[in-house]
Amino acid sequence: MSAQNDRSPENAQSARVRASLAEMRVDYSEVAGQHPDEPDLDVAHLEAGWLPLLRIWLDGAVRAGVPEPNAMTLGTVDAAGDPRTRTVLCKGVDDTGVTFYTNYDSDKAHQLDAHPAASVTFAWVSLAHQITLRGPVERVPAEVTERYWATRPRGSQIGAWASWQSHPIASRGELDAQWLAVAQRFAGEQVPVPDFWGGYVVRPVVAEFWQGRGDRMHNRIRAELTDGTWVAQRLQP
Repeated sequence: MSAQNDRSPENAQSARVRASLAEMRVDYSEVAGQHPDEPDLDVAHLEAGWLPLLRIWLDGAVRAGVPEPNAMTLGTVDAAGDPRTRTVLCKGVDDTGVTFYTNYDSDKAHQLDAHPAASVTFAWVSLAHQITLRGPVERVPAEVTERYWATRPRGSQIGAWASWQSHPIASRGELDAQWLAVAQRFAGEQVPVPDFWGGYVVRPVVAEFWQGRGDRMHNRIRAELTDGTWVAQRLQP
């Protein structure tokens, strides 16, 4: 029976995928050719800092229909000094930094409170664009959290109360029961902001922009905040 399973179409397909991993690649010259009006990334584009170009690229990702263009990988450090990453949604971009929201009792929140610095990466592969920002992190003021909370769907508000984020739970049924209990608790009234939930803002002091090009000769520019001034330089890809 096991030999037959090994020869099943599903297993054969899985074996072909594993074998082809080394050959998987995107021809970024073709991606660049689809956007002939976009200039090559240059040091001059970051001399005023990270924000102007991030807004341009983010707007481009939205117009191009990239799924969840505000998704970003958040990197933190745990108590043992090991790196931890996960995907979160950026919910604010301005000259103070990039903002996201979470449960303050989650793993990432504990890590950020203990080591208030982080890295975030936006990756829009279909556009051959990637941005990584690094810097200190702090909680946003309560009034900022309240303004964002008011924009959330009611179901998401209930979910924030219902889920003890990052804590173990016995089953999906138990999780669903917690959501229903919260929904009944706040039936007929507005759902308030939990005191254990809110935002963080990452304040970039290092920004790196990557633009895919053919033959692995990509454009890569890093800018660092030095004595209040952004200093940009080109890096080899």
